[in-house]
Amino acid sequence: MYHFIVFAPLVGFLLAGLFGKTLGKTGSQLVTSGLLVFSAILSMFAFYDVVANGNVQTIAVADWVTSGSLNFDWGFKIDTLTAVMLVVVTLISALVHIYSIGYMAHDPDNPRFFAYLSLFTFAMLMLVTADNLVQMYFGWEGVGLASYLLIGFWYKRPSANAAAIKAFIVNRVGDFGFGLGLFAIFMVFGTVYLDPIFAAAPGQAGMTFNFLGYSVDILTTICIMLFIGAMGKSAQLGLHTWLPDAMEGPTPVSALIHAATMVTAGVFLVVRMSPLFEQAPIALMMVTIVGAATAIFTATIGLVQNDIKRVIAYSTCSQLGYMFFAAGLSAYGAAMFHLFTHAFFKALLFLGAGAVIHAVADEQDMRKMGGLKSMIPKTYILMIIGTISLTGFPLTAGYFSKDMIIEVAYASHGAVANFAWWAGISVALMTSFYSWRVIFMTFHGKPRAPKEVMAHVHDSPNVMIVPLIVLATGAILAGWFFSGSFVGDGYDRFWNGSIFLIGQNILEEAHHIPWGDILGKWLPTIMMAAGFGIAYLFYCRGGDLPAKTARAFKPVYNLFYNKWYFDEIYDFLFVRPAFFIGRVFWKIGDGLIIDGLGPDGISAVVVRLAGRVRKIQTGFIYHYAFAMLIGVAALVTYFMFFRGGI
Repeated sequence: MYHFIVFAPLVGFLLAGLFGKTLGKTGSQLVTSGLLVFSAILSMFAFYDVVANGNVQTIAVADWVTSGSLNFDWGFKIDTLTAVMLVVVTLISALVHIYSIGYMAHDPDNPRFFAYLSLFTFAMLMLVTADNLVQMYFGWEGVGLASYLLIGFWYKRPSANAAAIKAFIVNRVGDFGFGLGLFAIFMVFGTVYLDPIFAAAPGQAGMTFNFLGYSVDILTTICIMLFIGAMGKSAQLGLHTWLPDAMEGPTPVSALIHAATMVTAGVFLVVRMSPLFEQAPIALMMVTIVGAATAIFTATIGLVQNDIKRVIAYSTCSQLGYMFFAAGLSAYGAAMFHLFTHAFFKALLFLGAGAVIHAVADEQDMRKMGGLKSMIPKTYILMIIGTISLTGFPLTAGYFSKDMIIEVAYASHGAVANFAWWAGISVALMTSFYSWRVIFMTFHGKPRAPKEVMAHVHDSPNVMIVPLIVLATGAILAGWFFSGSFVGDGYDRFWNGSIFLIGQNILEEAHHIPWGDILGKWLPTIMMAAGFGIAYLFYCRGGDLPAKTARAFKPVYNLFYNKWYFDEIYDFLFVRPAFFIGRVFWKIGDGLIIDGLGPDGISAVVVRLAGRVRKIQTGFIYHYAFAMLIGVAALVTYFMFFRGGI
């Protein structure tokens, strides 16, 4: 069963990629989508088998590498953490495949697109099922490659090519950290298998190594390097700049990358490596601070963006920040619960945005929309469901998971936890505001699109709507059905040792916050309601209030609108110097020195000498005799003066 779950997408990729012209558009769609649907169904059975029957196992797949002391095979580590990720990845990917049948119906490169989607899914499944770090790194890099191909799918667009390259390069920075962490783990533990590493981790607690005269904690260093890798994949502060630009890819790609797969890989890595992170409290503090800072930072940017997909993309960064600071506070179950619920409502929002874009002739600027509520009512209702879940409306999936994270921060102690709590509360307000801003600007008010566009606005076909209905169901019910297992009374039985903790589970203390505690229990909901009220005031009753506010706070507005000038700063600090150094090596190093003194210089000398020698080849015998006479005279002179006589 597990072999089919993992390798079915690979088969789909090979069939659509190699035989796409033979299969045709419809054949490629059916083969790849059918295999993903079957994989998703099997993943649900696997989830039940692991959770209900406790069938935790390691499955050997194939021999892989034996090189000196480095030995590892290809295998699957099947536990609750893996089972959760299998359901999330395969289900969202299957729904994206089906949705894409309608969304990409008129694209001439359908087989290539569906092949890339399946390749991406296979790489992600390799990552989450890995029983050793090298296999995980293989999937990690495979996800990066597939995301590059998908983001740059429309390769004739310069902006798509630039976004794909940017995503690839920024992720390489994070991947370098993951690679260093992997090397360090092998040096310290002598193995890359997860279970032996976890078993030996307590013995390495407090151990140090000497670096430039300083004693540095080994596990803290390893965990920080792993977290740098997680920051790249999950677009955390500093390595976040690639994710909004990834909107250049087709909308189904945005849903797949930003909802449930690539961006959650970093969260999965931290949770999977919890036995190491629990022994490195400083690294956990770093995870908390970076996650909370990312949540605030990206939420402020989302407040003022006008591209509907970019607003949702920055929302993804912000929600990932929630997951990370939950993991940093050792609430790994809460982090995974929010990852689980987030997959439903964020995929719903992205695919819903795709339905809107599909309806308005590929327009993405919300300032050119408006008045769509009555024209695409199905999409409107589904987008409302995704929005209320994202903002944490009571009893929706987002309410159960996000509020639990905020309660964990409230129940934790220390300055770092307090910072995370204030960040969580602030972001709850901003999330509600920009989410409802999307709804009001897109669906309410007067139509702002050209009449010829509005005349053809219509709801998407059922092949696009049905996946949205499935996701909407999850966005409403996932919290009801799974909160008890992920973060409630069934926690220990559900996770069954796949998550490691030292000391008391902070979730226990979070559950005991009194219901009368306004700060602990009700403030997130109050912030959610306040964000809705402010957005309604600004965009339904305020007239030109948004423009007046932007003018009144122009420096702040410009700061947020220009994404805190991170791209400009990176351009100044890294891109321009890199281009300058490249030009120096190209023009001076390669052109002037290497080519000038090497091939070009030698060849030029040879050409000049050959030209001069050619002039003495006259064809007259007396010229050659005269040259021979001069040669004999020179030879005699040499022996007389320099060799002591003839």
